[in-house]
Amino acid sequence: MRYIILWLILFTIAAPAAADKFPIKSTKGTELAALPVATFDEPWAMTFLPDGTLLVTGKQGVLWRVSNDGSKTQVQGLWKVAYGGQGGLGDVVLHPDFERNSWIYLSYAESDNAAIGAVVVRAKMDLKNSPPRLASVEKLWVQEPKVTGKGHYSHRIAFGPDGKMFITSGERQKRTPAQHFDGHLGKVLRLNDDGTVPNDNPWQDRGEIAKQFWTIGHRNMLGIDFDAAGRLWVHEMGPRHGDELNLIVAGKNYGWPIVSNGDHYSGIPIPDHDTRPEFEAPRTFWVPSIAPSGLVIYDSGMFAGWKGSAIIGGLVSRALIRVELKGDTAEEAERFPWGKRIREVEQGPEGALYVLEDGPGGRLLKLTPIR
Repeated sequence: MRYIILWLILFTIAAPAAADKFPIKSTKGTELAALPVATFDEPWAMTFLPDGTLLVTGKQGVLWRVSNDGSKTQVQGLWKVAYGGQGGLGDVVLHPDFERNSWIYLSYAESDNAAIGAVVVRAKMDLKNSPPRLASVEKLWVQEPKVTGKGHYSHRIAFGPDGKMFITSGERQKRTPAQHFDGHLGKVLRLNDDGTVPNDNPWQDRGEIAKQFWTIGHRNMLGIDFDAAGRLWVHEMGPRHGDELNLIVAGKNYGWPIVSNGDHYSGIPIPDHDTRPEFEAPRTFWVPSIAPSGLVIYDSGMFAGWKGSAIIGGLVSRALIRVELKGDTAEEAERFPWGKRIREVEQGPEGALYVLEDGPGGRLLKLTPIR
């Protein structure tokens, strides 16, 4: 008996404390188990390395490598970023062939005197040394023009099935440049992995900058991902309500600031999408606003019935939102009230979901089904 008691004591010490987990229930009654993994100061984005560890960016210009047990190591070789407002260190993604070439891609805000703009770089990730370090940094894209203000950078990054790099470039709260062909503001861009411009992008006759455009007429896009069929989905914040989930089709104009399903913050109405059929309408939209941030299209079987769903974090809504995608259509399926602003969501290699909370003390949580 004493051996059994000793074994139980040792198991209790070694096993993760069950009390660390807590349940989260959706509006449809679905229950998830949330396990806190680590905390950060203003985390913004994350991506998994092939060994199952995580890279997490912090807005102030910090990049962390996070082990499965939640221990954090600061990656060396970072640079100063234009931190403030919505600006700072942003997205982090791996090259599709990372295991061979060690390239990671980062976005951040860069200041040039009073003007600020988004930047995308790539760097070699040296994981052999401790702490890990970035080397061979190459600047691939600079948002033009740089402007005043500290909002709507967007600068999310995703690689498509064709190996091309897609970047969301927000309209920096300037509105009308989203319709102009002489600058990046309010566009989805498509580039080669080295930052050069593919010759099959849709606007080849509107100037050198326009050759980078895939779509135009966007506001502030903080989520981007491809579904299993290779279709690109991007969500963007509306003005006062009218947040959108868009199916991105090359050469299309999505209408901002001419149309929106929301109104200006002043209360001045904006014509709805259905008044201007020449503009591409969202596949679903939200009134009131959810303030979407982070997007992953789930492709595992761990959560029953979720495969192919878009999982979206909510800032002002303080919720995790699941949207069912069926062909070209989208509809909110359920919402998990969270109580905290969600900045980012990601799928783990084993099929669990990971959530990053926004702001100081933002938690990284691992979500699994409660069976």
